[in-house]
Amino acid sequence: MTVRLFDTSTRTLRDFVPLEPGKVLMYNCGPTVYNYAHIGNLRAYVFADILRRTLEADGLQVKQVINITDIGHLVGDGDEGEDKMTAALKREGRPLTKEAMREVGDFYTDAFVRDLDALNIKRPALMPKASDHIAEDIVLITTLLESGAAYTTHDGIYFDTTTFPTYPDFAKLDIEGMQAGARVAMGEKRSATDFALWKLNDVLGYDAPFGKGFPGWHIECSAMIQKHLGHPIDIHTGGVDHIPVHHTNEIAQSESAYGAPFVKTWMHSAHMTVDGEKMSKSLGNTYTLQDLTLQGIAPLAFRYWLLTASYRTQVNFTWEALGGAQTSYNRVRARIYHLKHADESNTPSSLLQFNVEKKYLHDDIDTPSAISTINSILSMESVQPSLRLEQIKEIDEVLGLQLFDYVPEEIIITPELALLLEARKNARSMKNYPESDRIRDEIKKLGYEVKDAVDGQQLENI
Repeated sequence: MTVRLFDTSTRTLRDFVPLEPGKVLMYNCGPTVYNYAHIGNLRAYVFADILRRTLEADGLQVKQVINITDIGHLVGDGDEGEDKMTAALKREGRPLTKEAMREVGDFYTDAFVRDLDALNIKRPALMPKASDHIAEDIVLITTLLESGAAYTTHDGIYFDTTTFPTYPDFAKLDIEGMQAGARVAMGEKRSATDFALWKLNDVLGYDAPFGKGFPGWHIECSAMIQKHLGHPIDIHTGGVDHIPVHHTNEIAQSESAYGAPFVKTWMHSAHMTVDGEKMSKSLGNTYTLQDLTLQGIAPLAFRYWLLTASYRTQVNFTWEALGGAQTSYNRVRARIYHLKHADESNTPSSLLQFNVEKKYLHDDIDTPSAISTINSILSMESVQPSLRLEQIKEIDEVLGLQLFDYVPEEIIITPELALLLEARKNARSMKNYPESDRIRDEIKKLGYEVKDAVDGQQLENI
């Protein structure tokens, strides 16, 4: 079945055909490891993981690279402000040395990897660090200088965007309407859209033919992609905030250097707001995965919540919404657990009579439909449990929610609970369904969901 993906560069849904049959080269913009990743950052990696799992379920071999930015990313995402890693050193009272910077980067890289594992995100084939690719940066910058696509100023080397006529196309930029310095500080830039390839720095810099300094954030990705995946690649992903600056700049410098299209399919995940507001440290709403765990929210319940919306839809985080997702996630896993232990002697359906169409997994990664289908399958009581479980397992291999790993907590039947269960049983036997429903709600207040099964009433933790 053909996978259809939304390509940012054309703003259309397109059939995905790999550059090389059977293989996919995929690059996901990784974290700048100056602090813990917040939940908005993590959404992009959950999306990339679902994309990878979908392609692999289609029989494709995916080589996935997630980079680690441990140098060169300025606070303003353009060419202004302090380097984020330098700011981290100052924040933590560390000496301003490359060794200390590496230690800080390694610490937050390890934390990021733990977050990936907690969210059941598959480890990529490679996680290259920017600080290990200075030589590759220098080669690429030299190529751009020699071709006339870059120029030198007193503080570094910049890419000349006027040498790349299609520069505005990817992000639909209004170049003529831009005011000098509106996006990045001008300094000696020839155009407002020109960007740094190398920033001079005698204190923390790396030696290079054009002066001691740091590579720019954008050039790092192009250099790592060229080394580990080549040129061109099949898929490049990131958050939508990368479109107007970072990814636009990657395209310009890579295609100028290599004279060929850079990426076949660009994909971007939407923003996450918190209580309707943009995530920001000043508002105190940049929650981490650990913050969620401390509030009793399991990482996979957070993953479940993310998958109830399209990756291209902006989502609004609230504790109430996440609490509801935790309840729904627990309920689905509990139902699957009971289905695994159910008596299927009274459900004679065959596999030929039950084969769920899962084309939505190929339709731009439609995870909400996948979750809806799981709930529909769970409700098909006329179908043998083993057949329903087989279908759900196939879906969960893509969703990565570990739905089959659930082990219920022991439920202690208190005298109050026992009386309610007996009263509900009697009400149902007398076909007094309004009373049965009222008692069910009373049981729910105690933290349990009661289900009717062939062998009697079953309790599940909410």
